[in-house]
Amino acid sequence: MEKKSIKITVNTTVNAPIEKVWLFWTEPNHIMKWNNASDDWHTISAENDLRTGGKFLSRMEAKDGSFGFDFYGVYDEIILNKRISYTLGDERKVDITFLSHGNETEINETFDAEGENSIDLQKQGWQAIMDNFKKYVESVKD
Repeated sequence: MEKKSIKITVNTTVNAPIEKVWLFWTEPNHIMKWNNASDDWHTISAENDLRTGGKFLSRMEAKDGSFGFDFYGVYDEIILNKRISYTLGDERKVDITFLSHGNETEINETFDAEGENSIDLQKQGWQAIMDNFKKYVESVKD
């Protein structure tokens, strides 16, 4: 019998139109500026082949060099300005929806929990990255 995975959802509403939100979420030069859960971490490189079957890779490292890991996977579905679904390297699924409300964009990200860290810690980490994304997008003026 297959074990049912626990799903965790994080979300935010960004004060920016969907086109800007999508661009900043998917372009490697932008990903490197917001993709960290705390100020002592950073993303040192990012690659993104944004298409069904395409691969992505972000190298995340502690700024003091003590630890790092590759965050990577393969896209299952891409619907421009609406949805991104992918499978991570460890087979966990992630589904992200983007909902346009004029000059605001709601983002909902649901992911399969992993077994190493507590649900609360995972939710906090992914929410912190989402909060960094919102802060970054809103700080860049058009």
